[in-house]
Amino acid sequence: MILISACLAGFNVRYDGGNAQNDLAVKLVAMGQAITVCPEIMGGFATPRVPAEIQGGTGADVLAGQAAVRNCHGRDVTEEYLQGARMVLKIAQEHGVKVAFLKQKSPACGTKRIYDGRFAGHKISGAGVTAALLQAHGIKCFGDENLTLTKIHPYVDAVTWDNLHHDNLRA
Repeated sequence: MILISACLAGFNVRYDGGNAQNDLAVKLVAMGQAITVCPEIMGGFATPRVPAEIQGGTGADVLAGQAAVRNCHGRDVTEEYLQGARMVLKIAQEHGVKVAFLKQKSPACGTKRIYDGRFAGHKISGAGVTAALLQAHGIKCFGDENLTLTKIHPYVDAVTWDNLHHDNLRA
């Protein structure tokens, strides 16, 4: 089973109330090969919501208690991000997830790049809170830019793989 950020499957759960729909994500969910999660919603946030960024490090640092997640008004929302990450991990473990495709740059889901905590659009290397927790538990995490047929091939069954190559299902 593949884990996918809900915004990639077209759900309007991003901080701005929108989504980041990826056609392949939608197809994988429709074919029963992927499940969707949104750590922010699972942590108790509404949509839309004010932006948040990790301050003082990365998701791994948040997990270690050495950094915090704050929204753009300065409110500490670390506990909500940790709660959402723990819920996602539980779902992933219950479904035998081996790989996740997550929305890049998010303070929860970023896999390689996240915003630096200054709310100025600058990015740093590192993972978000949920991605870091999943990786710490042996789940491979890729950003949405890697959600391609080539990358998903090892994680889907043969019937799904064949069906994804029909013209009417091509991503």
